[in-house]
Amino acid sequence: MDEQSSNKKMITTFGLVTMIITAIFGFGNVSNAYLQMGYGSIIWYALAGICFFFPCGLMMAEYGSAFKDAKGGIYSWLAGSIGERMAFIGTFVWLASWIVWMVSTASRIWITFSALIFGKDTTQQWHFWGMTSTEVIGVLGIILMIACTYFSSRGMTAIAKVGSLGGIFTVVVNIIYVIAAIIVLIINKGVLAQHFNGAQSLILSPNPQFQTPIAIISFVVYAIFAYGGMESLGSVTDSMKNPEKTFPRGLIIASIFTIGAYVIMILMAGWFANYKHDFAVSTTNLGNATYVLFNILGVKLGTALGFSHAVALEWGAAMTRIVAFSQALGFLGALFVLMYSPIKAFILGSNPDLWPKKLTKLNKAGMPANAMWLQVTVVSIIIFLVAFGGSAAQRFYTILTDMANVSTCFPYLFLVGAFPFFKKRTDIERPFVVFKNKALTNTIVCFVEIILIVGILFTFIQPMLDKDWETAFWTIAGPVFFAAVALIFYQISAKKHHVKNVIK
Repeated sequence: MDEQSSNKKMITTFGLVTMIITAIFGFGNVSNAYLQMGYGSIIWYALAGICFFFPCGLMMAEYGSAFKDAKGGIYSWLAGSIGERMAFIGTFVWLASWIVWMVSTASRIWITFSALIFGKDTTQQWHFWGMTSTEVIGVLGIILMIACTYFSSRGMTAIAKVGSLGGIFTVVVNIIYVIAAIIVLIINKGVLAQHFNGAQSLILSPNPQFQTPIAIISFVVYAIFAYGGMESLGSVTDSMKNPEKTFPRGLIIASIFTIGAYVIMILMAGWFANYKHDFAVSTTNLGNATYVLFNILGVKLGTALGFSHAVALEWGAAMTRIVAFSQALGFLGALFVLMYSPIKAFILGSNPDLWPKKLTKLNKAGMPANAMWLQVTVVSIIIFLVAFGGSAAQRFYTILTDMANVSTCFPYLFLVGAFPFFKKRTDIERPFVVFKNKALTNTIVCFVEIILIVGILFTFIQPMLDKDWETAFWTIAGPVFFAAVALIFYQISAKKHHVKNVIK
């Protein structure tokens, strides 16, 4: 047994660092940050990493090590801290964040396919049967989600393995980006495409939509979203040697690297892409910003190397196809896994008495097929309502991005808020402890909660001030709607099956 335990604990500091970076870092956050606030996004990404990513990562590690044998993931963490009712609501909202991610990805992936095939985003010219481009994308997104659910529910998880190839290509793409940006800067003798005015550039955004204090503060949600996914890291502490030292050390290194990578790569965007003339044009939106940025990089690299304009354009198309290929693999792999993984973990990890028997039933492939079809029905309805809500492409992808950002941040309100209650428990073994001072712990929890609440509220308030009621509604509708559904569903099921709100 000791030998088996020793063999199991093989995760080193380096292994942990790579796991954290792979789970957290995404280049799309770089391009979206530059589109939203230019150089002004740098300071917010740095602050979000220091004030949110690092303390939350340590909290998730304490949860994961204490509940290492629990099968319900964050449901078990919350149920063991604040009771089953709030655990059910919090996990339901967490599941909703993945549903909103599916809504967003089902639409964005068609930009990826377009960039891969045509070398640029042509989706804004897609018109069929009298439908606008956003409506066409919505219909295609619904068809894709139904197809993914069909194959995933039959256990065809081998398709999901393409996602691992996407991870490899993503690393390669990031390396290409860094090398190409450095070459352009050197050949241009250090002249930046986007002039850097020191502190002024770090505070003021060139984007007219992010000029007011409320709009700037609402960007906090974008920055926090860039570090989302850390709840998946809390379960690895029992697979380390000396987790008390390995996890904080690995988290510190990964935090410095991730924050540094975001800061440097946003800064690099200004080396080759002038915000006003190259990047922030009418056809650029939060759905295609990554492909636009890589296209600009390819064109500028070709030009800097002395090629003709026609050849430079081909370089741009080639760069776009490279990043689109890696994104397509990653998106497809993630869709097939996330179709069943979160919902299966929630339904099987929570109290089975709370669910109708049809939803908990597994098919021959071991998949909760009925629950998956219910899930895709909800996803399809949301896609349809947003796509046919009369939005132009730019607003359509802004709505999807805001929905995804807020929905991802919402579950952390529960996880962070439950942490002091988790610390009060004296009947559980704690192999990994970082927060030892009660007053300091409560102060950090309050600080992180305030950051989350302010960011979410201001993301909701800003479009209201601009009288953009559609964006405001969809930004907050997802988490609030699913939280209300979860509460009503729990109350009815708990009363019907006599389930008590106990702390496990």
